[in-house]
Amino acid sequence: MGVRYGRFIAKHRALIIIIAVILLIPAGIGYISTKINYDVLSYLPNTLETVYGQDVMVDEFGMGAFSMVIVEGMENKDVQKLKKEIEKVDHVKEVLWYDDALDITVPIEMLPDQLRNALFTDDATMMIALFDKTTSDETTMEAIQGIRDTVKDQAFVSGMAAITTDIKSIALHEMPIYVAVAVAFTLVILLLTMDSFITSVIFLGGIGIAVIYNMGSNIFMGQISYLTQAIAAILQLGVTMDYSIFLLESYRENKEKYPDDNQRAMAHAIANTLKSVTSSSVTTIAGFLALCFMTFGLGMDMGIVMAKGVVMGVLVCITFLPALVLCCDKVITKTSHRNLLPSFVRTSRVIHKGWLVLFIVFLVVLPFAWYGNANYHTAYGIADSLPQDLDSAIANHKLNDEFHMNNMHILMLPSDMDAKEKKEINSKIKKLDGVKWVLGISEIVGEKLPEMMIPDRLREKLSGKEHEIEFICSNYRTSSDEVNKQVGEINDIIKKYDERAMIIGEAPLTKDLRETTVTDIRNVNIISIGFIFLIIMVTFKSIILPVILVAVIEVAILINMGIPFYMGTDVSFVASIVIGTIQLGSTVDYAILMTSRYQKERLDRKRSKKHAIAIAHHTSIKSILTSGLIMFGATFGVAMVTNIDLIDSICSMLARGALISTVCVILFLPSLLMVFDKLICKLTWSMRKIDW
Repeated sequence: MGVRYGRFIAKHRALIIIIAVILLIPAGIGYISTKINYDVLSYLPNTLETVYGQDVMVDEFGMGAFSMVIVEGMENKDVQKLKKEIEKVDHVKEVLWYDDALDITVPIEMLPDQLRNALFTDDATMMIALFDKTTSDETTMEAIQGIRDTVKDQAFVSGMAAITTDIKSIALHEMPIYVAVAVAFTLVILLLTMDSFITSVIFLGGIGIAVIYNMGSNIFMGQISYLTQAIAAILQLGVTMDYSIFLLESYRENKEKYPDDNQRAMAHAIANTLKSVTSSSVTTIAGFLALCFMTFGLGMDMGIVMAKGVVMGVLVCITFLPALVLCCDKVITKTSHRNLLPSFVRTSRVIHKGWLVLFIVFLVVLPFAWYGNANYHTAYGIADSLPQDLDSAIANHKLNDEFHMNNMHILMLPSDMDAKEKKEINSKIKKLDGVKWVLGISEIVGEKLPEMMIPDRLREKLSGKEHEIEFICSNYRTSSDEVNKQVGEINDIIKKYDERAMIIGEAPLTKDLRETTVTDIRNVNIISIGFIFLIIMVTFKSIILPVILVAVIEVAILINMGIPFYMGTDVSFVASIVIGTIQLGSTVDYAILMTSRYQKERLDRKRSKKHAIAIAHHTSIKSILTSGLIMFGATFGVAMVTNIDLIDSICSMLARGALISTVCVILFLPSLLMVFDKLICKLTWSMRKIDW
């Protein structure tokens, strides 16, 4: 069946290339048309009250995001004019300032204390701009840019909406650079590891087409995260390049069998590749799909796109790539040169002889890696992941310097709540550590003003059919332990009065993100290990081999995740969730490759355990090193050029993880096979009769 399929591909190679090129048109349209989401917090589950509260704000008040606008050195009458200009910007729902409560002719000194402290300092004032959509919505980012264009250098726009807008700006600028750098690094590695320049270009062309197909098909998902867009193509390049190498090596072997019939040689090569690549890709796909079991929606986003990318890579490898190789066969042959990589026979011999020492090293490294992995610090602050010279960062610093304010929470109290209860709630919240002020309707106009005297325009802005909005100023930074404790205390206070009361905003969302991801990390790792364990168990029909192979890669993951602890650096929350699963899924094939050869030598050729392991090691080391270097090159280049710490953290840890997995498999797996050979023979179905 496989050979018959291979003959069809070889015979109709020109037609397949034409079809593949034509398919780039709809794929390219899908690629360009897919919406990109730049707000990571929007992937929190809808079951969380903080997320539900945002939806309530949109439905009830027609607003979903807000920004603080800081104006320096401007008279109040000019600030009022600027406010009116900002209100004209599309998708700006409202702008809150003190003229909503009192006429600007009223001296600032006569304003209620809460209002004066909230909106004024010595030389600056603050307005609160409310948008009609959520932070992640494209129109909100357009509104932020519209405000910036309006105020120019007269004011500064801060808040999560401004941060998201800057993330979009950086990402749009850097995405093409990521691809270019990844391709350049991969090309260099291919030139060092392959024996033909043309082959390297053909491989990159094939992977490029698979990437466009994958990213184009994302249009059926509606939208993807900018993080997924940034790393999915790079990972697809790093993970699926091996499949192209498998095909070419098999083609060359079959050309020696059928020197006068290239089509026949390719037909058999496709059949062989189909079998090996399909089984190899299953573990990678399983690792990526494990991300879909996260409650944090970013996992589903990344998991589907990356798993789909592997499938696309396999399809291109057994259709377009063989057709292209056949068409370019003469050019490939003419441009071939001596392989620049050594055979590693001596290196393998040294490693094999020192197996006992390496086994001891494995046992010594394990507890240190385990401890480091259990104690690294995770960073959840999104604003801190961006360059500090961005508009949003400058505005946030202004907010802190001028108003001594790091955060603003939104309190949503039921409209039918008794006025006395609202006053008690505000009084208790003001006494909490880190709370600078609470700004509701009564605080804006003054607590002594009768309810009937509250200006209608202010009531319409802050009071809806079911809820009334208040703003809480916090001195604590987002994601800090202090602000998380503060949010929890505020929530406890409001729930005692009414279960319908809610606290929302960046800090409450980030607190929920922290609590959600802690559970996700554990669950996803368990699921990915379980998936891959079962696949290896079925592949080798063994109970012990999955334990050994997964253990080698898991130690590599522990080392990778433990290094930040010993270096005193933070790990981004996204990296802490996805690295373990991605590293396991994408590098466990290194261990499978060597183990497959060990099993073949031990079982089919009746080798002794030492001889079988030695052959498996020195024949696999070059392929494993090539795979690891390609994965390293594709991700390391992106980490070098990006200005977004979330992407830097993911890519640098993937690059480091690829090298660590490569080293662990090359150094530790042979020693584990030596130590457990007797047990492997007993607990592996096909090897149970071997006379060990």
